[in-house]
Amino acid sequence: MYTPPCGPLSIDGRARRGLPKFLAFVTYTSMVEKKISKTNAARLLDRLSLPYAMHQTEVDESDLSAVTLAKKLGQDPARVFKTLVACGDKTGVVMACIPAAEELDLKALAQASGNKHAEMVPLKEVRPLTGYIRGGCSPMAGKKDYPVFIDETAILYDTVCVSAGQRGVQIELAPCDLITATHGAFAPLTKA
Repeated sequence: MYTPPCGPLSIDGRARRGLPKFLAFVTYTSMVEKKISKTNAARLLDRLSLPYAMHQTEVDESDLSAVTLAKKLGQDPARVFKTLVACGDKTGVVMACIPAAEELDLKALAQASGNKHAEMVPLKEVRPLTGYIRGGCSPMAGKKDYPVFIDETAILYDTVCVSAGQRGVQIELAPCDLITATHGAFAPLTKA
């Protein structure tokens, strides 16, 4: 596990650092002119008083890849993190957030989560476990609070995007705030 270079956290969990001026409690759309409805993940961030922005784009059901979503949003795929659900032999269900174009290293996830090995959860089990569907799985505010591990490359950016819990809707927030909201940890999770 990796301790983020965010500095000491205050009592309410916010990192003591300046946030980008554009990142505030705002909601706006990208390519779609309708208002974005609040998701459970956004409500969680509101309760924690963590700043975020929401982005939305149209969804192509035939291509739910994170890279395609990043392109539609006009974002660098390295800043758009997909959430994958795995199961460890000791801890059970764990979630991994990795950059859109990368592939999860299950051995690295197992090591980070204290397991000997881990395997992907079958797609048909993701919704019953998390409450989320493929293409809209958020690391925040699921049915249960599973351990969340975020690829260490997230710390290279002021903000990253993760699913808001609906297909085509992303939440942009500081990596340290994502750690706070998920009680997660940074770790190397992708294949070299």
